[in-house]
Formats: sequence, structure tokens, C-alpha cells
Amino acid sequence: MAGTLITFILEISPKWLYGYYSLLRVPPFSLCPQFDHPSIQSLSPRTRQYLSHRYICRTSAIKVSPETMTIVAEYAKSNRSSCKSCSKAIASKSLRVGFSSKGPGGCDMTKWHHFDCFPTDSESIDSVDDIQGLSALEKDDQDALVKLVGQCVEPAKKVEKKEETKKADSDEKTGKKKITEAKGSSADSKVIAEYAKSGRSSCKKCSETIAAKELRLGLVARDFRGYDVTKWHHLACFPVESDPIGSVEDIGGFSSLQDGDQDALKELVQQCDKKTLMDEDGTDNRLTEETNKRKHSQVGEMVEEDDVQINANQQATRKAKMNITESTSQVVAEVEISLSASDVKDKYRDASLLPKWKAFETVIFLERDDGLNDSDKIAAFDFDGCLAKTSVKIVGADAWSLMYPCIPEKMQSLHSEGYKLVIFTNESNIDRWKNKRQDAVDSKIGRLNGFIKRVGVPVQVFIACGVGSSGGKGSSGKDDLYRKPKAGMWQLMKKHFNSGIAIDMDKSFYVGDAAGRKGDHSDADIKFAQASGLKFYTPEEYFLA
Repeated sequence: MAGTLITFILEISPKWLYGYYSLLRVPPFSLCPQFDHPSIQSLSPRTRQYLSHRYICRTSAIKVSPETMTIVAEYAKSNRSSCKSCSKAIASKSLRVGFSSKGPGGCDMTKWHHFDCFPTDSESIDSVDDIQGLSALEKDDQDALVKLVGQCVEPAKKVEKKEETKKADSDEKTGKKKITEAKGSSADSKVIAEYAKSGRSSCKKCSETIAAKELRLGLVARDFRGYDVTKWHHLACFPVESDPIGSVEDIGGFSSLQDGDQDALKELVQQCDKKTLMDEDGTDNRLTEETNKRKHSQVGEMVEEDDVQINANQQATRKAKMNITESTSQVVAEVEISLSASDVKDKYRDASLLPKWKAFETVIFLERDDGLNDSDKIAAFDFDGCLAKTSVKIVGADAWSLMYPCIPEKMQSLHSEGYKLVIFTNESNIDRWKNKRQDAVDSKIGRLNGFIKRVGVPVQVFIACGVGSSGGKGSSGKDDLYRKPKAGMWQLMKKHFNSGIAIDMDKSFYVGDAAGRKGDHSDADIKFAQASGLKFYTPEEYFLA
């Protein structure tokens, strides 16, 4: 006992031993009879009071159940916190995930972890809705947390299954029957259907948000660790050609849906049946999908999908190259964008713009570069990491260099062939940096001006400054129409900045580095091309091939 007490005393931080308890109300010493030991009684009353409270905090913290803990995610406000898994400091402004629970004094106690150190093997999160602070994070971080939840939930389910197995063995020994799970539940179904619990999930096909309370279909598949992961889709986006549904009985949660949605799923199953029909000679029919209508119960939108033709044999042998033309079913419905002279500003929020640069809503654009001609052929490019080498850590108009030496010659060749050159680039720092917004604007526009001067041909430029629906610092919290991967910038150019000339989509294309490959920071560019209906190339494919 004495050895334990000495070890306990040595763990106490001396700087807390004075003045700490003038602000707290702690339980009486009678709750901690261990402190009657002579080694403790010889200490001053204030020290004994502190040790008593410290002991209660530690012992009660151990007894906190997972149900009483709250999962919190945020960007670290400083670098003073440390990870409870690896014990290393958590850098300021980096994403951290913590368990928050109430201490004996009613204070919140949070155990923080690096995102990569979160104990997915021992902790479970039922839903992203349970994570406090999620809406204030960047979209990439929200998506990462969604994947984290998928990794966490299943270990908990595995523990339940092990307990059920043990119970079954026990029941057999005692002659009791094990009640099996009802047929058609989502736990043992490959396809599940439900109404979205929030507006945070996104469709795996079109990348658009699935509205709260909207019908969504999920494909349940095993990942490499043996856990179930669900990929959600809008009803109209469900991949019937690659994942056909044999019967509505195969859809988990079907019976809990409204009659109208049940009928919609029955029609979907019928479409799956038609996809499997064969010609007499054994070849697959080349079928045209009927136009699907996506029902948005909250926003009341009805989005019509374009007709697509898919040959099953071609689908099976299709090569996985980035520059293959995507199906027009990837094209999202165009948003109505109205533009008038009064909507165009000389400033972006409180930041002044250089000559010829204007602002419209959350977009900064180059009004009209000298010699620029509108065309039916569009050669579109991302900027950072595609045309220019830049760094997010370095600010300045001159802080860039050409990505490839051949870029000027390539751009000049496209211009001579009648293409209009357009740059679509994201720059959320302009919206986020409230105190340094002018620096962010000057840096981005300065780099683009320098690039255009270097290549020696006129270029049209659109900069998406918003941070999207993910929120984040400086965000209004509203969904941004123009930030890639959304097609808002493309639609703005097409409707209002091409003199009404119809665009030849067979000859037009888009080049970007964010293609979802291993090592890429995101897949925003390839999804932007898909949403706009453009052929897509990576910079390596286009400039180095």
C-alpha cells in the first residue's frame, strides 16, 4: 500500500499543488478512505485535498462508458495538445479527433488523437452524425471522417457477432434456441435502402450530396480488412449495369420505405432484369436506359439524367485509362446562373482586384484577355500542379514555375488550331483568409498573370474562391456552386463567356492533376470533367505522351 501511494504521489505535477482548489468544490475525504494512510495524512490539507480530487478523477475516468462519451473533431487551436496514442504533439491547425466526457467536477475532459492515430480497432462510431464539429471541417476532412466511421463501426459489429456465437454455443448446451436475425436486414444484404439521416453523405457516382431524408441505395462490400463498407448512391445513380439487383427481397430495409419509393425500387429491379436479356445469338443487347428522375424530398428538385448506351461486353473489356470519355450519365443537371452587369464587381469581398480582373459571386475571372476569341473548341486546364508548380506554404506572385518546359509550345499550338484556352482553378484561401485575403488574391492573380505572359497566348481564367458545403474558416456554410468538382465554373463560362457559341464536346477536353490516383491530393479534377461532360487527361498523359 505504501509503495502504491509513493508512486501515486510521484506522478503528481507540483505546479498544481498551490491555489488549485480555491476555484473547485471537491468530494469530501470520506469518499477516499485510502487517504487515511500516515504518508498522506502528514501532508498539508491543501495537498491532501488535491490528491483526493486527482484520485477520484483518475478512477472515475476509467469507469466512463462509451455511451457517455462524445466524439469531437476540430482543427487544433495550438500545438500544446498531445496524441493519446503516439504521445506526440498535435500540430496547430491540424485535424484532431477526441473523446470528450464529463469529469467529477462537471468539466469536459477530452482525450485527443491524431486522425491517423485514432483507435479504430478498439473504438466504434455509429454514424458521422455523432461527431461534433463535423460541419465546420473541410470537405476532404469530412470525407476522411466518413471513411473512419466505416472502419470503426464494423469492429463493434464483429464483437457483437462473437458474443452471439458464444451465446449460441451456450444455448445449445442448455437446449435453448438461438433467435436468428430477420431475413432482409441490412446486416446480411448486399444492397440496402434507407432515407438519409443527414445531408453529409455523397453519391459515389455523381459526387453530389445526398439530401437529408432522401432515398439512398447502398452497396455493402468487404474491404481488405474484412469489414463491411457501404457506398451510397442516389436512386437514379445506382449502377444497375455493374451491380444488378435480382429481386426487391434482396434489398435490405425495403419494407420500411414509403409505397412510392417501394414502387421506384421495383422499377429499378425491372431495369436490372432488362440489362441481363440476351439475343438469340448469345450477344448482349445494346440497351438504352430510360431517363431516371432523382427525387429530392427536401429541396424539391427533379434532375433528369441523360440517355446513355452501354454495351456489356465493352464494359467488361474497357481499359482503365484516364482519358477515356466518360458516360454522359456522369453529367450533372445544369444550374440556372443569371449574370448581369450589376452583379460584376471590382472587388472580391474586401480585396481589390488587378485591372481586367472582376468578381461574380464566389468567382474571380479575367474579364477579357487581349486577343482572346470564343470558340466551339475548349482546351481547359487546372493551374496548380498541372500548368505550374506552386506551394501552399509560399505566398507571392512570383512563387511559381512551369510544370513542364513544353507547356508554352503546346498552348501556342492549341491557340493556332482555333481552341480557346481556359483555366479553371480552386483557391479557397481567398475566402478563408479573412485577415490576409488581399495577400491571397494578389498571389493567385499575380501567378496567373505571370503564366499568361510566359506562354504568350490569351487565356480565359476562372478562380473558385469558395470553400463549398464543408464549411471551414471564412465559409458561409452554404453550398458553393463553382468549386470543383462541381461544374459551376464550366457552366458559367459556357452560358455567359463564350458569346453563345455551342461547344463541341467531342473536340473539347480538360487536363488536371487531381485524378484520385495514389498520391493525388483529391479526385476533384476528374470528377469536374465528368460533371461537365469533358474528356479528361492527366498532365503526364497530355504534356509528356
